[in-house]
Amino acid sequence: MALVGLSGAAHAQEAKPGAAKAGEAAKPTQLLADFIAGFDLKQAPSLAIERARTAFIDTMGVTLAGSRSEPAAIVIEMVKLEGAAATASIVGQSLRTSPQLAALANGVASHALDFDFTYTQGQLVAPVIPALLPLAESTGATPAETLAAFIVGFEVVSRLSRANPNHNGGGSWHGTGTIGTIGAAAACARLLKLPAAELPDVLGISVSLGSGVNANYGTMTKPLHAGQAARNGLMAAQLGGRGFTANKAAIEGRGGFAATFARGLEWHADAFGDLGQKFDLAERGIRPKRYPCGGVIHTGIDAALKLRDELGPRVADITGIKAGIAKYAANRASEQYPTNTEAAKFNLQYVVAYSLVHGVPKLKSFDEEAIKDDRVKALARKIAVAIDPEFADAHEDYPTRLTITLADGRTVEALVVYASGTAKYPMTPAQMEEKFFDCAAQAVSGETARKIFATLGALGEQRSFDGFWPLLRRA
Repeated sequence: MALVGLSGAAHAQEAKPGAAKAGEAAKPTQLLADFIAGFDLKQAPSLAIERARTAFIDTMGVTLAGSRSEPAAIVIEMVKLEGAAATASIVGQSLRTSPQLAALANGVASHALDFDFTYTQGQLVAPVIPALLPLAESTGATPAETLAAFIVGFEVVSRLSRANPNHNGGGSWHGTGTIGTIGAAAACARLLKLPAAELPDVLGISVSLGSGVNANYGTMTKPLHAGQAARNGLMAAQLGGRGFTANKAAIEGRGGFAATFARGLEWHADAFGDLGQKFDLAERGIRPKRYPCGGVIHTGIDAALKLRDELGPRVADITGIKAGIAKYAANRASEQYPTNTEAAKFNLQYVVAYSLVHGVPKLKSFDEEAIKDDRVKALARKIAVAIDPEFADAHEDYPTRLTITLADGRTVEALVVYASGTAKYPMTPAQMEEKFFDCAAQAVSGETARKIFATLGALGEQRSFDGFWPLLRRA
């Protein structure tokens, strides 16, 4: 592996912001700033490099597919009206615009299908790559520098998630828009090679720009959280690098992230202590999605597919289905049958019924024609959902137990604890490649898709991105 075009640690020799006094523990903001400025890609384990490349491949694939979605189209119309200077590409579009608007459009497209990879607490990392791509293009950053910036953003997101492990489940936040904004800001600051002294301001700005509530799951505003976080993270880095000030302890200080976003929730400040010593990207990995819908209901799909294989034609004899789920998954179990794509992607009854009738859900499984399927509608009405006491409080892996009753009175059951794509049942390289090309085919030719895939599969080994950006615009 030859990572080229990357200098050593950026500004590592500069004075550490807010350095701790003798005998005093370093604060999270200081630890984050030190890590962002001092990270050297040569220190990253090879597994972290490999997984970062996988993250770029997965994100690019779903962004190309998402670029053809209705939410993305609406955002593109708005971007056109802005008339910004054309300095950055938008994935899957012929239009070029400003880096911030490109980050917004990329972020919405990347999350529009809810097919992007997850980590702890969902898709907290979703805004990072959509923000980095236009910044890398507009600044002439190398692939290796961009790869390093992603790893920085990932590790920052991971520590914030570890510090506040019930951010999503215990509160009303959508961490993609809150924690994701800070991660995107950290990644962009790294790519801009900002000195350590400016990083607390960047982080402080991003804390104030973070937003997103989970009331908007199942609507177009959920992917808007990813787009806005990408744009705001990039803006925070650009402003902080120009001397724009913020509270230099906005993570842990009075009225900061811990005191507001984590109010009444768990907060573990020691989560930041191993930054630069351990790499969560290598040790914990990512969870690429096998199915293009909300990750919390993937175990329901897996259970339904198991039972479909077992029952065969007897699926037609189903008279009732009981679905046992965790408390956190309860808001994905609406009694109202979905009427649009966004709602269907977050409806347990729909995905279970669809999987039993048709098999593995694909991109087209959530279009209007699929949702209108009378067989799926009829089966969805037979599903009764309840909290399963065995795993009621699960908040990272979300098991589903399906119990099916047949016309002759017999019952069959399937319990799935770990979904496809998790560390227990990871997607194979062949499945990842199939997913990428299925997604990319929505926006680009097969030849273009193969070139994009090859570039991202060896990300960091190229000297420049010069031949890459035009590929993204061949739509």
